[in-house]
Order: sequence, then structure tokens, then C-alpha cells
Amino acid sequence: MLNMDFTQPIVIETVNIPWINSPADGVGRKPLERENPESGHTTSIVRFAAGSHFPRHEHPLGEEILVLDGVFSDENGDYGKGTYLRNPPRSAHSPFSKTGCTLLVKLEQFDPRDQQSVRIDTAQTPWQPGIGGLQVMSLHEFEHEHVALVCWPAGERFQQHRHFGGEEIFVLSGTFKDEHGSYPTGTWLRSPHLSSHYPYVDEETIIWVKTGHLPVTT
Repeated sequence: MLNMDFTQPIVIETVNIPWINSPADGVGRKPLERENPESGHTTSIVRFAAGSHFPRHEHPLGEEILVLDGVFSDENGDYGKGTYLRNPPRSAHSPFSKTGCTLLVKLEQFDPRDQQSVRIDTAQTPWQPGIGGLQVMSLHEFEHEHVALVCWPAGERFQQHRHFGGEEIFVLSGTFKDEHGSYPTGTWLRSPHLSSHYPYVDEETIIWVKTGHLPVTT
């Protein structure tokens, strides 16, 4: 197992960890959290070389993808940089990339009742006003789980707050900060249930953020 104690905060600068070969030729991974080597709860950065593919497979508890670079494809379509996808529990596909791509991938983490298939091109989706100067792009909600992109303008400060059900962040651009540290582009953070912080930025910063999905412990 890797980073599966959800009571502990995790911070990983993904650019600084090595690629590991997957069972498919041309597909590399940077595991961030992993229940088993090839199954169960997993979060990874995944890279498809140009012309590579992965055999058809099923996702018993779903798959969540954010395309970080390049064009990702399967038999259902082509998905460029910024596309957010959710493949529901028991779905199956045969992924590939003609030109190469890099992805944030989360496997086997859905509630079995969450059967919505999601395809959002965030490059073409308008931002909505959030608290203060923040701009928000909602991507998915199911009960306590919320997924969004958040754009922080330069110099923005947010009030200190707690995360019921925890918080997970991937920094897409800029540098995200709080009283605990500074997190450049490519950093993955996981904060446990009822953790708190005082976030801010000095430069414009965009993050992918998920809240309310981690185990609620007493």
C-alpha cells in the first residue's frame, strides 16, 4: 500500500518523483496513493507515449480523469488538455493516445450509486464567480463530494476553514500557498477530515479541488 492512511496529510511535488512502467508498453505512472499494485483505490499521474494504448478493462468503482496535457482517447472520443471525465462504476473502455498525453487519474473511488458519466471541456466552459475574487468551475457533485476548478487571482486570500470529509488539491498552474507551505504547479495535496488551513496566493493560480470524499473519522 502507498499513502492509504487518510488521517495523515500528504504533499507530493509530482515533478520530482520518477515514472514507473505500467503493464502496457509506452504507458508510465507516478503513483500518489495506491491500495494494491494493479487494483483498488489508486491516484496517479499517467503518461501515454504517442501511439500507446492500454488493453480494454473495467472500472468496478469508477474512474476519474483530468487531461493535463496532450490528447487522450478511447472508443468514445478524443479529449484534449483540460478535459474532465468520469466513467461510472462497472464501465469499461480501451484507452489510447495517438499523439501522447499526461493525465491525473483516480481509480475505484466512486460511491456505487454515482452512475453519472461526465465529459467537460474546461477550456470551453465559463467560470462562475466565487467567494471574494475567486472564480469557480463546478465539475461534479454527489452527496458530500464536490469537484471543481478554482482560479485564484494574484494576491487573493481566503478565510481559515475546515474540510468536512477532507480536501484534495492538484495545482494546475501558479503556486498555491497556506500557513503550512508553498505548493508549485504539479503538486498534489490530500488533507484529512476536519483539517484546516488559511490558503492564499501571490500569483494567479488554478487548482483542481475535491472536498467531502475522504473517510469521516472521529
